[in-house]
Amino acid sequence: MKLSSQLMDQVNVEQLSPMMRQYVEMKRAHQDQLLFYRLGDFYEMFFDDAVLVSRELELTLTGRDCGLPERAPMCGVPYHSVDTYIARLIKKGYKVAICEQLENPALAKGMVKRDIIRVVTPGTLIESDILDEGSNNFICSICCGENGCGLSFCDISTGEMNVTQLEGKDQGMVINELGKFRPNEIIYNAAFMDRQEVIAFIREKLCCTADQWDEEYFEENAAQLAVLQQFGVRSLLELGLEDMPLAVESLGGLIAYLRETQRTGMERIQTVKLYNEAQYMRLDLTARKNLELTETMRSREKRGSLLWVLDKTRTSMGKRLMKATIEQPLISAAIINRRLNAVEELTGDGVLMDNIVDQLTGIYDMERLMTKIVYGSASPRDLTSLGCALQRIPPLRQLLEEVRCGELQDIYSRLDPLTDVAQLIAQAISDDPPIALKDGDVVRKGYDQQLDEVRYLADHTKEVIASIEAKERERTGIKSLKVGYNKVFGYYIEVTRTNLDQVPAEYIRKQTLANCERYITQELKDLEARVLGAQQQILELESRIFEEVRNAVSAQLSRIQSTAAAIARLDVLTSFAVVSVRGDYVRPVVDVSDEIVIEDGRHPVVEELLAGTPFVPNDVNLNNRENQIAIITGPNMAGKSTYMRQVALITLMAQIGCFVPARSAHIGVVDAIFTRVGASDDLSTGQSTFMVEMNEVAQILKCATSKSLLILDEIGRGTSTFDGMSIARAVIEYIADKKKLGAKTLFATHYHELTVLESIIPCVKNYNIAVKKRGEEIIFLRRILPGGVDDSYGIEVSKLAGIPQWVINRAFQVLEGLENGTGVEAAKIRTRGKARTEEQQQMAFVDENAELLKRRLREADVDAMSPRDALNLLYELKKLV
Repeated sequence: MKLSSQLMDQVNVEQLSPMMRQYVEMKRAHQDQLLFYRLGDFYEMFFDDAVLVSRELELTLTGRDCGLPERAPMCGVPYHSVDTYIARLIKKGYKVAICEQLENPALAKGMVKRDIIRVVTPGTLIESDILDEGSNNFICSICCGENGCGLSFCDISTGEMNVTQLEGKDQGMVINELGKFRPNEIIYNAAFMDRQEVIAFIREKLCCTADQWDEEYFEENAAQLAVLQQFGVRSLLELGLEDMPLAVESLGGLIAYLRETQRTGMERIQTVKLYNEAQYMRLDLTARKNLELTETMRSREKRGSLLWVLDKTRTSMGKRLMKATIEQPLISAAIINRRLNAVEELTGDGVLMDNIVDQLTGIYDMERLMTKIVYGSASPRDLTSLGCALQRIPPLRQLLEEVRCGELQDIYSRLDPLTDVAQLIAQAISDDPPIALKDGDVVRKGYDQQLDEVRYLADHTKEVIASIEAKERERTGIKSLKVGYNKVFGYYIEVTRTNLDQVPAEYIRKQTLANCERYITQELKDLEARVLGAQQQILELESRIFEEVRNAVSAQLSRIQSTAAAIARLDVLTSFAVVSVRGDYVRPVVDVSDEIVIEDGRHPVVEELLAGTPFVPNDVNLNNRENQIAIITGPNMAGKSTYMRQVALITLMAQIGCFVPARSAHIGVVDAIFTRVGASDDLSTGQSTFMVEMNEVAQILKCATSKSLLILDEIGRGTSTFDGMSIARAVIEYIADKKKLGAKTLFATHYHELTVLESIIPCVKNYNIAVKKRGEEIIFLRRILPGGVDDSYGIEVSKLAGIPQWVINRAFQVLEGLENGTGVEAAKIRTRGKARTEEQQQMAFVDENAELLKRRLREADVDAMSPRDALNLLYELKKLV
């Protein structure tokens, strides 16, 4: 987006004033960004930028003399509230270049030196008051090649850097990664433009800023050099990136972009985390959405999501890690049990758990505070906040001295007390400093002797003058001697004419009046210079001391970052423990078996939303043998979808290392959870409900393995009855086949004819939602029972939804006619358990002989058959008929 227009292009630089000439030169170097130009206590915008910003932020558009016949359009914002205005522009998709004064205007000779200190983009915000404390603010770099993509995700507000390489050309894999991290800004290389499906997802779903970055920065050698320099290593082998060229090129391109926009603070990014899909449970975008892991489907709010239930963290670092933990379940049983051991120890020691919660409360966002300190934008209060957080670490560490499990012991070892840093801040910075350094009283009294002396002089000028006056009276013997001050001569010594003979020789006469003479001394001149310059000197000294302290703290970045990460881990585990105790959760048995056995399982979110109303628990028994597929039938609203999501969430909770809402649970680790729950038209791509559903099913069957868990709800309902039923059965048969898939599956359906598969396919079991019927009234019992049902109670459910009684009555009349075979379409519908005609029996989907007959006819090669082969086939077909 180029902001420069004819208004800027027509400016004759030679006619401009020196200040405006400086502005235009900088603006022309940053034409795709809004230029915030510092003038005194304001950031000003001129020409096209002023017109645009005044419109976007509803600011008054004024003008300024600039050397041209017409005044330059101008608008501005106060420097102390600039973050708010920048945030509003960033949300609208703009980028902002900040031009700062590099010297004190009062001391500058000629034009004040200015330069761009930073370019703010949606993915490079570091201001904690703008960002969501519970979410990362990622910028993503994508580098595509012939056979894969490299992706890098960085949150510069916390220093977190993640990188991976995806093999193949499956655009869905890239979409899933983008959906997981949800970056606010994306840069990419030229080859990425071929991924139209991903581009559509970015434009329509992520709605984030996306720009092509210079190809030279993605070039192999340039990218490798940037990576090696950034992380201070001699080879890619040290980072584990030696065989991942696209990942390296993606990372190098991102580092180059951050250097270009941030100018300073790149030392904040010290480590890179290499990850791949083999480390975590695969959760595609559809599964994250359907399971409502971090936000609800309808309102996109946290309340009503799994994150809402589990997040009882006390720190901002913990909140971000909790979200990442839920979105990245583990698949290593050993690591999962290591977490579970920690949660078990905390739940078993209520005093320890409560004390940790108390100590975590009040620990500020150390990660983002350190970013501001490293960037040099931290305020005095930011340092004080960090100091307060650091003071809580030693007692927190002391609480963990006697822990037994490996995970908590590891956290204990990584908690650096940081007493030296805390003491430095406590000794140097006031307890309640102002927000701005220029407001003074930032440095604590007693920290710097020179500063204390200047402060005393500024605060006790009268006392100092009085002491000089008393000393001079005693030295000269002139009792009427006075020390005074005026704006013309400054400080002076006044002596009456009767005492002029006692004036010392070193006095310098300055003014003669009718009754007295006024003198000055070298001491008074020195005092005057010190008094009049005291406030400026105080600010300069405080600024120097504050910068020294800030740099000293910044030098401890690695120690503080490591400690902040340990605090986040402890916060998440403690949150798991708190939720487990309050919700009466149980530790699951997690291993590498193929079992998912849950006794009296409960839906964690629904149970929380019920707020005291008893939740009806249910069991589940799945494995890759005789209980591989559970076909669940029952009416709408009875709880089929809740039950299936419940099983998925309990499995996921177990694999993030949390206790689960059940009486007991045995979870064999699954490598992925796939869901097909509900469907709707995708108007952006012109796809119907049925097409969306089939796309999702196709993706599941393509990507799932025998170790996956599938949640399939109402497959085939978007088309005609027989087509839908045929597709549903074919899907079940495909999943049941160990050679094709063999995944554990919960399959909800209204096609009650599918329940016959229990007698045909050994690994299929039927279940139904218990319903009690009284006349035309039904009561949902919410219990899952073995066996199938032959009624969907659709009309009864419609009545519950408020359909008018006339419609309900008429529906029952039509239904009765259809069931009796007297309706117009009677021959095309199922008979709800009653006898079928011969024709219907031949068309029945569950007629194995008919299906075999069709297949044999399709496979028969008539042209290649001998007369005997043709005769044998005819006998075989006749037998089947």
